[in-house]
Amino acid sequence: MTLKEKIKSFSELGKFLELFIETNNSPDTEIAAFENLILGSPHFNGWFVEENVRKAVAGIAHMLDKSNLEKWLASYTFTENINPKRVGVIMAGNIPLVGFHDFLCVLISGNTCVAKLSSQDNKLLKAVAAKLISIEPRFKDRIIFEEGKLENIDAVVATGSNNTSRYFEYYFGKYPNIIRKNRNSVAILTGTETPEQLALLGNDIFMYFGLGCRNVSKLYVPEGYDFGKFFDAIENRKKIVFHSKYANNYDYNKAILLVNKVEHFDNGFLLLKNDEALTTPVSRLNYSFYKDLAAVKAELETRKSEIQCVVSSMPEQFVSGVSFGQSQSPGLWDYADGLDTMQFLISI
Repeated sequence: MTLKEKIKSFSELGKFLELFIETNNSPDTEIAAFENLILGSPHFNGWFVEENVRKAVAGIAHMLDKSNLEKWLASYTFTENINPKRVGVIMAGNIPLVGFHDFLCVLISGNTCVAKLSSQDNKLLKAVAAKLISIEPRFKDRIIFEEGKLENIDAVVATGSNNTSRYFEYYFGKYPNIIRKNRNSVAILTGTETPEQLALLGNDIFMYFGLGCRNVSKLYVPEGYDFGKFFDAIENRKKIVFHSKYANNYDYNKAILLVNKVEHFDNGFLLLKNDEALTTPVSRLNYSFYKDLAAVKAELETRKSEIQCVVSSMPEQFVSGVSFGQSQSPGLWDYADGLDTMQFLISI
């Protein structure tokens, strides 16, 4: 396939996925089957509530807009791939369809995607791939879902935790590879944010229940910051505690803080703890006070290998900076861990 043909195929896939951004009651059998998969997602992963699956689908549909695809790919030099490589792609399962971007990159680069799906998300991408193949049958031989060990591969793209990355490096270190580790996102507040901006920050914190690497897990706030404004602005998020899995995490983490007599803030659905760590359990944010932004910038620079994006009212001042409410809306060019997956794939 030519690059133009691949762009056309994925663009058509995007148009199909646009149908599922809102509830779809189409009598079309294919559309109904995908709709039922979305509605049934919570049964195979309790975190995959319908609203979140539709958000993930909407994000992919936006990515696959033809103009976005063309803009993204214009900066790369593609040559005819007469010897496609088998690229093992080990996907995470923390949020719905989180491995789609790697899937896209492998296929656009002209290689074969040998995907190892997480047991937590092993149905949605298969359905998306089936639709892509129905749009362009030539993709059929380029998509393999591996149920067993990843063998007979030429390169690896793997996403996991700091712990699993050690195993990935042991088993796949001999291949050209991208091996991703834990990342977290942070937000920097100045105290001058409007209620609207803080409400948007709620998206960055709570979307996908805070399970993604682009979810904010740590706040940097000026000394003397009034958390009352923050809590008032995110009050509309309180329904999240009615989700049983989130509620269980909230109750457990609250109990730990209370039993250990750890000072913290609690608004009934979110816990705030003064802590330098970037990684937090579900339902908790850490925060640190700062005296000047220069010190925050210096700290973030030293911890850049731990940070996925920085949310603030001044995104242009930070590496991987994004505006409030935008952390979960990455572009095709916003690569996980800042590693250019496409360049890696066209160079192997």
